[in-house]
Formats: sequence, structure tokens, C-alpha cells
Amino acid sequence: MAETGTSSAASHPLIESDHIEGTPVFDANGKRIGTIKRLVIEKISGHVAYAVTSFGGFLGVGSETHTIPWEQLHYDTKLHGYHTTITEGQLRQAPEFSRGDEALLSGHQRQQLSDHYMYMADL
Repeated sequence: MAETGTSSAASHPLIESDHIEGTPVFDANGKRIGTIKRLVIEKISGHVAYAVTSFGGFLGVGSETHTIPWEQLHYDTKLHGYHTTITEGQLRQAPEFSRGDEALLSGHQRQQLSDHYMYMADL
């Protein structure tokens, strides 16, 4: 599960969603590969399921949107952002369902996304 923190209260275990939006995402080598655009939360449990992230482009123009399972992101207090073992290449190859901003992932789409990242982890 992702850890949380802010510059004003890094040791506090909770964070508000508006403080996560715009937070940088770094690959395993510490290279900034994007930012968190929004979170997808399960209504009943309240658990964060996915982070919709924005990668590439300049000032939002030409950027790609990708959905990452929340458990693949881990807050790094030194980077003041989230790091992941997912590479930029893996993101580009992943099935993408968040491009239609109004649509959330169906059960089949969630399984397809999970299968992709599980397969990539086995390589």
C-alpha cells in the first residue's frame, strides 16, 4: 500500500486527495516519469484502487494518461513523490481505459490491467 506524507506534516499517516493530485511519479531509477492526475476510489470500502497519471507532453499538451494500480505506487519522502517499479515503456504498452475521463474501469478492464502488470513483473 502506498505511504503518504506532505512537506508540512511528513509523519502524519493521512493525506487529502487534493494534495496527491499533481504529485510526481518516479521510476525505479529516480527519473520523473509523470504526475498523479486523480485517484479512483472504491465506493463501498473507501480504498484507493488506481491512480490515473499523466505522462509526457509539455504543460499538459501532448501528455498521455495511464492508470496504475495504487499498490504499485509507494511514497518516497526523499523524492517528495511516488516511486514505482513500472517503467515508462511498460506504461506505454499497458491497456488504457482512463482516456475517456467519464468512464471508470469495468470488472473486465480491471482484470485486464492487473493481468498486464502481473505479467510485466514476471519478465
